[in-house]
Amino acid sequence: MIKPWSYTEEYRELRSKILKNVDKTLKSGNIFFGNELDKFEKIFAKKNNFKYGVAVGSGTDALYLSLLALDIGYGDEVITVSNTAIPTVSAIKSTGASIKFVDVDENYLIDVKKIEKKISNKTKAIIPVHLYGQSCDMSKILSIAKKYNLKIIEDCAQAQGAKFKNRYVGSFGNTGCFSFYPTKILGGYGDGGFISTSSFPLYKKIKRLRFYGIEQNDKKNKYNNKYYANEHGTNSRISELQAAILNIKLPRVNSFINKRRTIAKTYLKILKNTNLTLPREKLNCKHVFHLFVVYHPKRDLIIKKLKKNKILVNINYPHPIHKMRAYRKLYDSKDLSNTEKFSKGIFSLPLYPQLKMNKVVQIAKILRKILLNFK
Repeated sequence: MIKPWSYTEEYRELRSKILKNVDKTLKSGNIFFGNELDKFEKIFAKKNNFKYGVAVGSGTDALYLSLLALDIGYGDEVITVSNTAIPTVSAIKSTGASIKFVDVDENYLIDVKKIEKKISNKTKAIIPVHLYGQSCDMSKILSIAKKYNLKIIEDCAQAQGAKFKNRYVGSFGNTGCFSFYPTKILGGYGDGGFISTSSFPLYKKIKRLRFYGIEQNDKKNKYNNKYYANEHGTNSRISELQAAILNIKLPRVNSFINKRRTIAKTYLKILKNTNLTLPREKLNCKHVFHLFVVYHPKRDLIIKKLKKNKILVNINYPHPIHKMRAYRKLYDSKDLSNTEKFSKGIFSLPLYPQLKMNKVVQIAKILRKILLNFK
């Protein structure tokens, strides 16, 4: 059975290096805030041309802490999309802020032409979601944010390494939020996240918020800074063990992305000239293909036929956020026709760096045969 994603082959390739670094880390006596974390934060920020960066407990925490650091909460509104993973909206809801959904365009990304209609005097921020591995139109979003004095929190969970006009995602907004969940472009073996920013005061505030509001290494504080909170914060730390694993994988990210793009090109070549809607790389964008998402109105039948051929796929996502019980009664959800249409027909083909090319060709040829048999 061909799975949509697997980490086991990657682990076999990197096992000796990972175990060596984990063993060294455990022998160091540091479990949190040690050399591995410090190294990772600096290298990840430098690799993506970020001025400052803070590693946190998860991608969800990255969004939540960004909102808190920007003083967004009760009485405020945040604009984002319904075609996203639950954490995008969960983070907003956790602050007490309200959500305004904007429909997506043909690339499954926020439709920048529809953002201004959702702005009110309560709107404080926009969260553009760089979904499936491709950047939103950050030029337009930056222009709108400047016009209305709005904050921008980039959701980069699925797009680490993606570019817009030759700039990395996460470098445009007040903050950029990343996830190191195992399925991501750079995935650990557990949860982890990262917040990028170009603001030093914001960087310092986020560092406090991730550790109970404590100002670490504050020599001016007459109190024992290990047990003194300067403001209300939370616990969102990434362990030295996760940092040790990520430090082994980080130098290989470009290789991972290149392999993803090669797999995507193979799918595109074999599946062209069918009635399947294929992903496209937008002008001025570098797509990293976290997912290879396609659309067909007969999705469910196609998935059944693929399963008979021992090919499994994912649906990202079958339920728009505004249709979920947790959120459907609370938020304005008008004019989301594309979001609702796509949710009924999108699915993701297997794609990860260690997927063998003969398997990629096999998947694509079987899918093409299924499609051509439809009348």
